[in-house]
Amino acid sequence: MTTPIHFTKMHGCGNNYIYVYLPDNPIPDLRMAAVEWSRPHFGVGSDGLITIEPSDKADFRMRIFNNDGSEAMMCGNGVRCCGKFVRDHHLTEKKTVTFETLSGIKTLELFEDEHGVVTSARVDMGEPVLNDKKQCATPDGSLRLGDVNGMKGTFVSMGNPHDVIFVDDITKLDLEKIGATFENHPLFPERVNTEFAQILPDGTIRMRVWERGSGITMACGTGACATSVAATLTQHTGRTNTIVMDGGWLTIEWGSDNHIYMTGPAVTVFEGSINLPTTH
Repeated sequence: MTTPIHFTKMHGCGNNYIYVYLPDNPIPDLRMAAVEWSRPHFGVGSDGLITIEPSDKADFRMRIFNNDGSEAMMCGNGVRCCGKFVRDHHLTEKKTVTFETLSGIKTLELFEDEHGVVTSARVDMGEPVLNDKKQCATPDGSLRLGDVNGMKGTFVSMGNPHDVIFVDDITKLDLEKIGATFENHPLFPERVNTEFAQILPDGTIRMRVWERGSGITMACGTGACATSVAATLTQHTGRTNTIVMDGGWLTIEWGSDNHIYMTGPAVTVFEGSINLPTTH
């Protein structure tokens, strides 16, 4: 006998996940489900699985599992979609919602259209961390335009680690070829998300990303935050930047309170049911 699990496929700027509300849909092995359901052609196809459940620390708790089964600390695009999910499924009537994540409590302000449907959200992503010896194996845990595989990278942690590299022409980047060499570089003991970015003539920042555990994705919310911080620190941009990714764009603000605020869309693609994966 198979057990059907109800899910919602959602994306933020093309960063797409399978969303499941656990109290109604218990999943014994979340890692296996993330791997099996994320497979193109054989599953739903996604960057991973995000689960939502009640929390005793916030309104809700979210967990993120990449499509290789590893658990991520945070996903900026994912948490915006979580905000839309709990409103669309009438799990809350609040327009300001908090989520417990592995990188702390995140507060979302939800924005609706004229029909009361959530279309976007502004997220307080917390403070960027520029020194972390657990995530960056330099003497002081920092990296500012330091050499990584012959390219100048800047370390920024948004709970999860990022290496931001500015290039002259992002169209010449062979991300599929080089991405994994950065993810698994010995300088980053917990592996790393790598953003390649270019400052465009209009002042926007074009970014492509290789996410640890997922590979090339259309967008990365925490990566956009890290890129904006790195741009402010090393490229002398302002503290508010528009980050243009393969799947869309985000507005990132580095506030006077040292918090990073991310604003962007949240979209439901479809809903359905899928059977629990079984071991062979």
